Amino acid sequence: MTYYKPIEIARALQISTSALRHYESWGVVPAPERAENGYRLYTPVHLAYFRCLRAMFPGFGFSVTYEVLRHVQNNQIDQAFWLVNEEQAKLHHEKKSADQTLTLLQDPKLDLLNDEKLKPLMTIGDVAAITNVQPSAIRHWEKEGLVTPERNPENGYRLYTPVHVRQILLIRTLRKTIYFLEHMKEIVHAVEHQSIEKAKKVTEQALMSIHQRNRQQFNGVHQLVALCTEIELIDSDEASLLKINHSFDREKQRK
Repeated sequence: MTYYKPIEIARALQISTSALRHYESWGVVPAPERAENGYRLYTPVHLAYFRCLRAMFPGFGFSVTYEVLRHVQNNQIDQAFWLVNEEQAKLHHEKKSADQTLTLLQDPKLDLLNDEKLKPLMTIGDVAAITNVQPSAIRHWEKEGLVTPERNPENGYRLYTPVHVRQILLIRTLRKTIYFLEHMKEIVHAVEHQSIEKAKKVTEQALMSIHQRNRQQFNGVHQLVALCTEIELIDSDEASLLKINHSFDREKQRK
């Protein structure tokens, strides 16, 4: 059996030995055996877990990564892979929204979304359906001062214009990349006054961030398959097939 000292793994992954202990204490890697002197004895299995952790964090975040690896430890490989698949689907939806936002910003006169013509005035239900954003989120953004819909003088109901649709799509795209509310307000309100160059620029930056996360997710999945191969949840032939199918599925998504 090959054993690694904590410092050897820490150096290979460019992290501290205390980080290794933290991951172990959180239950996301198996507890190692101990030498007579009490030192941890890490094996190639532990190295595969640590590599998978470090590779998945950037693309999937801490919470999802931990849940995936707990499934792996319990031999629940399908649950782990479906959880990863769900996160990749969410990212694909983010990209689709960002693409739609950029298209509408590049042509302020464009009044089509998902091949559906935008009406001059729309209800919150209309806008929620066409942007795939929950009405509660739209109302929250109104409270934050990001969107200011018109009101029907007869019944007080909110009325939204195509400009509001652009703003809502922009907020949806930027909410995970723009952290300061006042900064977001400035960008979103610029759309209302047809000053959209800055909005287009930050949307393009958001798309670049999404592309980067997509590549990071690929790397995370690669290390997840390597881990499952190391602990013999899947064999090498199945691992190769998974990698091929994963690449094929993501290529179809990009088209």
